Amino acid sequence: MIGHTIAIHIKKQITRSISVLLMIYILTRTSISSAYPIFVPQAVLPDTAFEAVVRIPYDMQLKQVLANGKKGGLNIGAVLILPEGFELAPPDHISPEMKEKIGNLSFQSYRPNKTNILVGGPVPGKKYSEITFPILSPDPATKKDVHFLKYPIYVGGNRGRGQIYPDGLWYELI
Repeated sequence: MIGHTIAIHIKKQITRSISVLLMIYILTRTSISSAYPIFVPQAVLPDTAFEAVVRIPYDMQLKQVLANGKKGGLNIGAVLILPEGFELAPPDHISPEMKEKIGNLSFQSYRPNKTNILVGGPVPGKKYSEITFPILSPDPATKKDVHFLKYPIYVGGNRGRGQIYPDGLWYELI
């Protein structure tokens, strides 16, 4: 019986090792438009928090109309569409170094049933030229429908006001 238990344990370890060797390769090809470049690791381990950094470059001379009617600096924001199983990393998975990069940014799922679609911002563009998303990779040991493959990540960005929020309503359109 002990030999059988050890064999099962070894089999699980070998399976996990193979999974780790295969890892999750995330496509980082240059997109057709480099308007919003994204930087992610080439490979991540299961159940691991990693950074997805989205740059939102723009001409700092551009202005937007503020709530008080005056002109001011642009706000920026970003949306990430991740493969199923990936989600926003919970605070206990985020390293102190990553917390420092994230700063006071907050993130949310685009919709409660779409935890793989993340929204960041809007935030002041003068303070943030890039947004660091904390992402948690899935664990095939707990989610049997997860497979290690090459995955695309889709990114969208916003410069200035005029956004459609996750609840579907339009705000601040000018």
